[in-house]
Amino acid sequence: MKKQTILTAKTVEEAVAKAVLELGAPNAEAIVYTVLEEPKKGFLGLGAVPAKIEATYTPAGAELALEFIRNLIRGMGLDATVEMTEDGENKLIRVMGESAGVLIGHHGDTLDSLQYLANLAANKKVAGEKREFCRITVDVENYRGKREETLRALARRTAEKVLRYKKSQTLEPMNPYERRIIHSEVQKVEGVSTNSIGSENNRRVVLYLEDTATTASSSRSEDYEF
Repeated sequence: MKKQTILTAKTVEEAVAKAVLELGAPNAEAIVYTVLEEPKKGFLGLGAVPAKIEATYTPAGAELALEFIRNLIRGMGLDATVEMTEDGENKLIRVMGESAGVLIGHHGDTLDSLQYLANLAANKKVAGEKREFCRITVDVENYRGKREETLRALARRTAEKVLRYKKSQTLEPMNPYERRIIHSEVQKVEGVSTNSIGSENNRRVVLYLEDTATTASSSRSEDYEF
């Protein structure tokens, strides 16, 4: 989504600086501008003409996602701060604030939906624009890190039950990201393997005792499930 503005200032450089601020661009190199009128000093201060430029800025996908999250929080009246950082090749948008917890939902359901919408905003193609795919992760109050710790602890406890009682254990339905964490953690426990059953939103992880007949076709194949 392009942003455009027409500005005047004493010099072209000052007009460009004003455009950067007004358009929300990171720097002058990020905008494209055309000088509509060169500045003229005049005589003894009389007849001076300011510089006039037309400036255009096309936000990157990640910036559109960030703007979407900020507008949503502003519209909901939440007292929260939003910042974006690099997470390897991905962009991580963090939302922090006591009132931000409402964005998490049951086991992160609302947060996952928010992340899905942020990725749509980041990767929506507009005619005539060339935009590289951008993957956005949204986190609220460090929920994802805390949830991962909880899931890894659950995986270890459940694996111990499988070994102790020699009986398979089935976990509650989880999304692909959470199932991947369970699979990964159980791989560290000798003698226990995992598989997934069910479909779509009702897909669950099953933990069971390994044997020579299933070792090669169970947990290893699950690594590529998602």
